[in-house]
Amino acid sequence: MITDRQALVLKAIVQQYIDTGQPVGSKALMDLLPTHVSSATIRNDMMHLEQLHLIEKIHLSSGRIPSVQGYRYYLDNLLHPIHISDQTSELIQLDFAKQQFNRIDEIVAQSAKILSTLTSYTAIALGPESKQTKLTSFRIVPLGGQQIMAIIVISNGDVYNQVYKLPPEVDIDQLEKLVRLINDQLVGETLEHLQQRLQTDFLELIERYSQMPDSFLAMFDNIVQQVLSDHFFVDGKSNLFNYVDAHNSSNLKYLYSLFDSDHYLAKLLEFDDDRTVDESSPIRVHLGYELDPQALGNYSLITARYGVDEYGQGTIALLGPTNMPYSQLIGLIASLSQELAKQLNDYFNELNGNSS
Repeated sequence: MITDRQALVLKAIVQQYIDTGQPVGSKALMDLLPTHVSSATIRNDMMHLEQLHLIEKIHLSSGRIPSVQGYRYYLDNLLHPIHISDQTSELIQLDFAKQQFNRIDEIVAQSAKILSTLTSYTAIALGPESKQTKLTSFRIVPLGGQQIMAIIVISNGDVYNQVYKLPPEVDIDQLEKLVRLINDQLVGETLEHLQQRLQTDFLELIERYSQMPDSFLAMFDNIVQQVLSDHFFVDGKSNLFNYVDAHNSSNLKYLYSLFDSDHYLAKLLEFDDDRTVDESSPIRVHLGYELDPQALGNYSLITARYGVDEYGQGTIALLGPTNMPYSQLIGLIASLSQELAKQLNDYFNELNGNSS
């Protein structure tokens, strides 16, 4: 579609616009290109790139800026990630090491904080999926006044609890027997398989065992669903304000509110759900118009999937303006996702008594 020289011109325009935020003209490109090319030849190449909608002119400036199609071509064909420095790598390790983590969520949340701090953009982190996590124990604690606290412990060491109010006809002793049945029948099951059993054979067993109302089983299913639901961690949300003009302030308020919605965040990252970690291409860049033109038209999202052995996969992502320094950021996210996976593996090894 374009010649090698035209590709160099496009690459130079993208990188210069990322660096300066200003339109790039033919005279500036003469100094930026690796080989000498006349100003007239550069103008002809720019005209061809503009006809292909890879660059565009704004206002009355003689310079050009990349179009969204130009960014996409650059990302797919011309970009080369830059590895982070040893100093930055050590800083990431130190930021993880300075905390004592007691939950997986704390490690994942710290990764979002590190990424946001290093980039001044908005970071999103999602821990490894919990479908293969197993039930370790379930118990209830009476609180009085027909209230109980349901407590579930899972194989990754996390503990979840929720307070419920029981119907007046429910007998606590009968409830304790049912809790023992759950621990006898369901401990060791993966949460995904456990949910299936709650709708099939275990439901039939409960019906034979007691007259316990459906509300109790719904309570247990609810807390399992709470464990299975995605846990997103967002850091640097206020950084969104740094990359918007006054004309888009209402759109920014809308975008800002969306980051309080797990449903929206799940939708934003759902394109990675069926993708396994590919060591040759673990990172993707999506331009805003490809995701949500209304809210993200002027932004880009960089995502990296990471694997944690048999514990599944998670995602770490960065949202920033379309003219982000992609080469540096992709190198940074690659390194951070590897360190996050290591931290999680170390946590699981220690939990299972395999620490060295």
